[in-house]
Amino acid sequence: MWIIKPIRLQDYWTLHRRARPSLEDWLKKAKAARWRNYADARRTFRTADPVVVASGRTITVFDIGGGNYRLITAVHYNTGKLFILRFLTHAEYDKEQWKAEL
Repeated sequence: MWIIKPIRLQDYWTLHRRARPSLEDWLKKAKAARWRNYADARRTFRTADPVVVASGRTITVFDIGGGNYRLITAVHYNTGKLFILRFLTHAEYDKEQWKAEL
């Protein structure tokens, strides 16, 4: 996949140092992937989940760091692009405020 703004991941792991190994692993696997649909993404990351947000769009959420964090992305399977949208702690994710923003 073509990861749009992967530098954002570095920003995240600077703030959340414990997440760095998991984010680096996720980035390596996602870059090497060629997903054509959600099922392909789920084969690479079994914790990937589709979530419908306020705009009506479906985004993909990945558990990171054993479920301590959530990486929120927009995957455009038709173009092979993956946009990094948010990185949240599990507690921040559970508040669901982010859904109204996307």
